[in-house]
Amino acid sequence: MNKTITITLLTLCLFVTNPLSAADEHDHTEEEASHSGESEHEDQRKDEHGDEHGEESGSIKLTAADEHNHTEEEATHAGESENEDQRKDEHDDEHGEESGSIKLTAEQRDSAGIVVETLTMQPITTEFEAPGEIRLNSYATHQLTPRIEAQVISRHAQLGEIVSKGQPLVTLSSVTMAEAQGALLIADNEWKRVTKLGRKVVSERRYQDARIAVQQARVRLLAYGMTQTQIEGLLSSNKMDQADGRFALLAPITGTVIRDDFVTGQMVQAGDLLFEISDESRLWIEARLDPDSASHIEMGNPAQVLAAGHWVTGRVIQIHHALDESTRTLGVRLEIPNPDDRLHPGQFVTARIQTAETEGNGMVLPLDAVLRSADGDWQVFVEHEPGEFEPKEVEVIRQLAGQIQVEGLEVGTRVVTQGAFFVQSEMAKSGFDVHNH
Repeated sequence: MNKTITITLLTLCLFVTNPLSAADEHDHTEEEASHSGESEHEDQRKDEHGDEHGEESGSIKLTAADEHNHTEEEATHAGESENEDQRKDEHDDEHGEESGSIKLTAEQRDSAGIVVETLTMQPITTEFEAPGEIRLNSYATHQLTPRIEAQVISRHAQLGEIVSKGQPLVTLSSVTMAEAQGALLIADNEWKRVTKLGRKVVSERRYQDARIAVQQARVRLLAYGMTQTQIEGLLSSNKMDQADGRFALLAPITGTVIRDDFVTGQMVQAGDLLFEISDESRLWIEARLDPDSASHIEMGNPAQVLAAGHWVTGRVIQIHHALDESTRTLGVRLEIPNPDDRLHPGQFVTARIQTAETEGNGMVLPLDAVLRSADGDWQVFVEHEPGEFEPKEVEVIRQLAGQIQVEGLEVGTRVVTQGAFFVQSEMAKSGFDVHNH
């Protein structure tokens, strides 16, 4: 019995250890062969697919015709690339794109008024900035007033008109003037009779009285407002009907009519203002400085005045000796030219007055020579070759009177000081970036 149990247990162990029967082993062998065949077929398909598309090696197998076509296509692309490079080179040669520069012809430079100067170190003078106001040049301004009571008969000039010295401005009529004119004609006739009779016939007293009377009549007319020429015209007529009291007031200077507050037919008194005429070719600037700053300023010091968006060069002509009672500032009077009649009394300005003191040396350029680039940096235009300009970034140290102090350039650099905006515009029109990093 024990033997039987032992054999049974050994059989079960063998069954557990190798559960497949011979039939199962046969089926398993056939299944493996089937999978192996399928794997070989799959590998064959992959190889065929790889031969067609080069998937396994990452390459493409081309026929002789394909290789020929591909070679021609590469040659075509190469030719197009060479033509494109040639066009770019021609464009660069014409506009200097590669170097960021632009070439201008002599005609362009002349028409734009381009000026190029060599940069040097210059002394930086001490200057004081102060607010100011444009005023009339009192030494070149005249007021026209009657000297006697009169009535306005007609006007011959209007506000804003430029008149010439000696030009009639207004005709007046006065009873007082009529009496003086008649007295001159009577005195002149008596004087003519006396001189005709001679001193041997007339008494010395009569002769002297006639001479004094005609002289006094002349002086009276001059005092009333008639000119010597007008008096001679009255005497040459020698007609009493010419003594009607009419007379014209003439322009005392050549200038602009800036006031004419009267109407025709108006009765005016002696001293009433009829016309104010001023020569506005040179104006005054009244600048106000604190006493300490004004103590550094001397007569004749140069100055720059910012008026109507433009800098005008002037000079100090007077310094007040009394402080303004309300502002406690000292007045400094400047004189500036006004050739284009752009400036007028009453305009507020900014004055920068230079002194004889210096603050060392620096690179200084005109304001118009330094421009903003497309990215907001300050830049100038440097001339490397005649007519060829390139933008160069600079650092602005400070703004002076009509000038600007910069850094970032070497001494001896040729910089566009006039016409920089034209150069920038031409470069922008060519499609270039007008800033240089």
